Amino acid sequence: MQGSSLLPGLCFLLSLSGVVAQKTKGTCIQCPQFSSCVNATHCTCNHGYISESRQKYFTYPLEICTDIDECKPPISIYCGVNAECQNIKGSFYCHCKAGYKLLSGKAQFNNSSENTCQKTTPSETASSTKELQQVVGNIESLLTNKIVWGTEERKNIAATFTSILQKVESVVLETALKAPDQKLQKVQNRNVAVETRVVTDNCSKGVIFNLNAQMNSMDIHCSDIIQGNTQGPSAVAFVSYSSLGNIINATFFEEVNKKDQIYLNSQVVSAAIGPKRNTSLSQAVTLSFQHVKIKPSIKKVFCVYWKGTKEGGHWSTEGCFLKQANKTHSICNSTHLSSFAVLVAFHRQKEDPALTVITYVGLSLSLLCLVLAALTFLLCKAIQNTSTSLHLQLSLCLFLAHLLFLTAMDRTEIKVLCAIIAGALHYLYLASFMWMLLEGLHLFLTARNLMVVNHSGVNRFMKKLMFPVGYGVPAVIVAISAASRPHLYGTPDHCWLSLNQKFIWAFLGPVCAIICVNFVFFILVLWILKRKLSSLNSEVSTIQNLKMLTLKATAQLFILGCTWCLGIFQMGPAARVMAYLFTIINSLQGFFIFLVYCLLSQKVRKWFGEIIKSKSEPETHTLSSRFGPDSKPSEKLVHIK
Repeated sequence: MQGSSLLPGLCFLLSLSGVVAQKTKGTCIQCPQFSSCVNATHCTCNHGYISESRQKYFTYPLEICTDIDECKPPISIYCGVNAECQNIKGSFYCHCKAGYKLLSGKAQFNNSSENTCQKTTPSETASSTKELQQVVGNIESLLTNKIVWGTEERKNIAATFTSILQKVESVVLETALKAPDQKLQKVQNRNVAVETRVVTDNCSKGVIFNLNAQMNSMDIHCSDIIQGNTQGPSAVAFVSYSSLGNIINATFFEEVNKKDQIYLNSQVVSAAIGPKRNTSLSQAVTLSFQHVKIKPSIKKVFCVYWKGTKEGGHWSTEGCFLKQANKTHSICNSTHLSSFAVLVAFHRQKEDPALTVITYVGLSLSLLCLVLAALTFLLCKAIQNTSTSLHLQLSLCLFLAHLLFLTAMDRTEIKVLCAIIAGALHYLYLASFMWMLLEGLHLFLTARNLMVVNHSGVNRFMKKLMFPVGYGVPAVIVAISAASRPHLYGTPDHCWLSLNQKFIWAFLGPVCAIICVNFVFFILVLWILKRKLSSLNSEVSTIQNLKMLTLKATAQLFILGCTWCLGIFQMGPAARVMAYLFTIINSLQGFFIFLVYCLLSQKVRKWFGEIIKSKSEPETHTLSSRFGPDSKPSEKLVHIK
């Protein structure tokens, strides 16, 4: 159990923290990528790029220059009839649509005045596209055969896919080169996407082609595609596999500390050029991967390629370098062509043994106190009313939640079971907070009517409302959450809600709302009590009851609401101290409930005294009955003599 997530509330509170970047003045040495120096004092983005702040000149060292997409509004370059604009890094070009070609045979042109796109022969286009679709269909049927890959040994799987990836690249390139007039071809199925580009002429200096497949892309220099070959067409293929990563996954990567958890965070892509199958490049290609999922506590991002070996194959980082990474994308450079992916390693925070001990001891004590509190609410007839019923339901929900947390929070071995445990914890903690809300509502209504216990209207209203709201509303919230994002119940470390896609708000949202409403109820109760006490000429018992209401309102807000807010201060120098305070106070919630609602109640203390007295009476009765009510021990002894 991790010290930083010993209670579920801490997970979402810690996710609220962030870092604010400070703007500082800099020199041209600090100019970001795709920018240049101006007068040795400012930076400006290169042609075809624009700064995120939209300023032409800037000194902020963390400014980012992003590519201007000339093919989209507000620029929207027009390339003419049967042609379309293609954006590339820092520039753009025009090319004929699929089924059309330039009279010159070139692959691209600069503007609509150079447009000579003519329709190609239908038979050529149809046969080429059909053949490529057939190739993609065969790959898809192979990847979706889970039975085969589920029974294969690891070594055989690696060797098989090393061969398959090479075969796919060859077939796709051959198919593209059979129809050189069809410069650009795209085919996509559910699991495989392919884009090919054919180059039939010499490249202009600095021309870079951008190929896209699914949500991934590759930038490659035209000169590397033709490889100095001026006779005959050349082609480049870019293939993306959406499900291949489930088969050749992160377990085939061995260049990392075994203590770290590794997972594949992108689709697998392949890149190849032909007819010469040269894999080395004069200039690095740029690969952009969209992340499959976002994970906290990332330690390192690896750009890897699939390296075939005698033993089969494995993921390797040779010649692959991470260029840039954010929450949604990773950009890699590679000096050779192959099959690529992005791996992410994240490490678990070190456990704090002291916090673990505190959690186990505190929750164990809370469980005992909650059982005693529940028995008191059930058996002590002197305090049984609507308020006691609310206390009882709150105690039951907290007892079940703490017990499940203590025994099953770390049962992550079976994903389905872990998801069920996470859903149950989600429901029980939401139900606990919902009963806290009903406690606050009842306290407010009782204070407003000043008939603390015997006001029948309040009791009738609460009896009709409490069970549908207390158990029904959390059930609806959990049902909607589970139906919309079932895969986000359970994490690799704990059976709790995942932080991905901000799913934690399924718990955080209702909890924040309840705490805020309870705080409003608390303020209103204090205001009402102050107003009534100042003008009240009543019995002492009534005044004492009102003061007890004030104590309960204060204790309830602190125990059932404010203590969770300690988690937000777990940052900076005081993080460790706050972590201990948060863990101690929240793990002792059951003890506080028993203290406030039982031990501090005069009626409960009197009931406890009667129980103790009733246990001692039989012993006294036995001793007295041995001699009789009117006889004395001395008289008995004399008579015997």
